[in-house]
Formats: sequence, structure tokens, C-alpha cells
Amino acid sequence: MSDLQDVDVDVYGWVLEHRTVTADAVAAGTGLRPQEAAESVERLLAAQLLHLSPTDPSVAFAVAPETAASRQAAPLEERIREHQREISRIREDLDRFAPHYLRRRSTGEALEVIHHLEDVRSALNKASENCRFEVLSSQPGGGSRYPAAMQEAIRRDEVMLRRGISMRCLYHHTARFNGPSQAYAMAISALGAEYRTAHELFGRLIVFDRELAFIPVRDGSWGAVVIREPSTVAYLVDVFEQAWDHATPFQSPNGQDLAEVAREIHETIIRLLAAGLKDEAIARRLGMSLRTARRHIADIMEELGAGSRFQAGVAAATRGLLNAAGAPGEASGRASGEGPSDTPGEGVAHVPGEGSARVPGEPSAGVPGEPCAGVPGGD
Repeated sequence: MSDLQDVDVDVYGWVLEHRTVTADAVAAGTGLRPQEAAESVERLLAAQLLHLSPTDPSVAFAVAPETAASRQAAPLEERIREHQREISRIREDLDRFAPHYLRRRSTGEALEVIHHLEDVRSALNKASENCRFEVLSSQPGGGSRYPAAMQEAIRRDEVMLRRGISMRCLYHHTARFNGPSQAYAMAISALGAEYRTAHELFGRLIVFDRELAFIPVRDGSWGAVVIREPSTVAYLVDVFEQAWDHATPFQSPNGQDLAEVAREIHETIIRLLAAGLKDEAIARRLGMSLRTARRHIADIMEELGAGSRFQAGVAAATRGLLNAAGAPGEASGRASGEGPSDTPGEGVAHVPGEGSARVPGEPSAGVPGEPCAGVPGGD
């Protein structure tokens, strides 16, 4: 198809009346130069808006625009129909496998492992659409998220809240220092969602209607484990409720609230250092970046005048800081590993909603929002 120009409209109208396409006649009738008139006629012929007489090439007939459009679109429409036929063939071919998959799902199996991100997102979307009354979500801190997944999660949260679904979400304290997290929490709270934060969380979790739970696969991939077994789901809900009871409501931040949260983070790092956890484990447990965790640890070591973790632990115990931060045994039972985040908390649940939790001084990654019951793939 040629690129039609405004001048072609005038030439088309003139030829419609006079039925001649000689350059001189068109130029005289439209006020164009002969070369411009000839080029306009060529564009109109290419667009099939003009049709030359088979007996006299100086004579042309104007074609209705609808007819010209139909002629030009015909090859495209045929290609579209061919693509539609191909799509139908693909669906018919793969639909043969559906009975086996549906038969497995219809058994209401207690546990299902979903390995691929798109399948996880699809399962979460379906669970959100079918949700009747409640969503519980625990979102430990993590890294940056894909914007597309983030926006999808935000839309789904809003739809559920407007349907009257109860939504409660747990974050790390560090989310309080993230501007986008604060803005999202305040906006969605206005629709009825509840947010609380804690200095430590048990891991990533989403529970729909206390019947269906999503936890991350242990290998840290994008997969998820879907749990339908009632006793297991009830146990996970109890874990959530205990963490919720000890968490702090996420309200409009003020200096006093942030100072209190910062103090808790500081004391928790002292306790975890004394328990022997590594920098990576401490960062993961508190939902902050490794760089930020190491900066806090360096500040604490300097504050205590310690040259090693052992010396820091002795100094903290001598000053009574471990008692203020919590009994050492509370963390020591997990000190041999990487903490709760090494068990259920690493994987899908790259579940959206996870803040890029930062404490003061940590650069912002520009996270656009904090969906509560978001899709995985958020990290």
C-alpha cells in the first residue's frame, strides 16, 4: 500500500468528477504541478482508489473507499484466518492431554509442585478469582521485582478488596523505610487491607480461604508448592497468626515509630551475631540487602569495640544487650543453619508483595508498589 497524502484527497475528488488522469489535466484542475499530479495519481492507483480504463489509459474511474479497503485487507484477513485455523489445530492437538491433567487436579491432591513461573502465576490468578473471604500473606524482604508482575499483583489485590475479601499481609520492618512500600500500603489499606511488620518472618506464604496455601520450593527456583491438605494448611495459618499477633501495624510512618523499628533491627542484629549467623543469613532474616546488613554489622562491631564476632558477643553480653534484644537461645536453636528463610522462605513466593526492604541509608531500587497477594516472580 502506498503512503497516501492530503493532496491525494483533492486529486481523488477531481478524478471522481472528470474521469481523466492525464498529468496536465489533473494539474490544471487541482492547481498542482504536473509532476505532483502524476505522483498523486500513482499513489491512488496503488491504493486501488482509482481503476484505469482497459481501453484508454488516460481514463480512470474512482473506486469506493470501502471497496479499495476490502481489496487491500483481503490478503491480511486471509492470513489472520490461517493463523486462527493454526491456533485451533494447536488447541485441538493439546486438548487430548487435558483429561489426564484434569483428572489429577480433580482428585484434590493434598500437595502439588508447580515448577514453571507462568504456571505458578496462573494458579495464583485462579486462586484469587475463586477466593471467597480471606487472603493471608507473609512477604519477607527481597530484591527487585519485574514491573509486569508487580502491576498484575496490584490489580488483583484491588479487585479482591473491592469484592470484600479480607487481606492481611506481613512484611519485614525494613519495608517501613521504603517509600514505594509505604505508599502502596497506605493506598491499599484505604480499601481495607491490613499490614503489619516484624523484625523477623518465618518465610514466604500465601493462604486463600484457609484452604489453599502456596509456599516456595526449596531449591530457590520460581516454582511453588501448592498445599490443600487441611491439617497442613491449618498449621501454616497458625504460624501466620502467631507472627501476626507479635507484629506491629504498618501505619503512617513518623519519627518515633521509625526510631523504634530501627532500634529493634539493631538489637536483633546483635542477637543474631551472638548466635553465630553469617552475614547472608542475617540479611535474609531481616529482609535487607547484604550490603546494608554488612554496614549495620560493621557499625555494631565498632560500637562494641569488637574485632571479631566472638568478641562482639562477649561485649554485648557484658553490657546486657543480649537480654534487651531477646534471649540468646531464641536464635541459637537456628544458628547452625541459615535461619527460617532457608526452609520454606526461599522461592515462589518471590511472591509479590515482597518489599525491597531497606533501612535508612540503603539506596532505593525504585520499587513501584507492594502487592500483598501478588504473583510469584516478583523478585
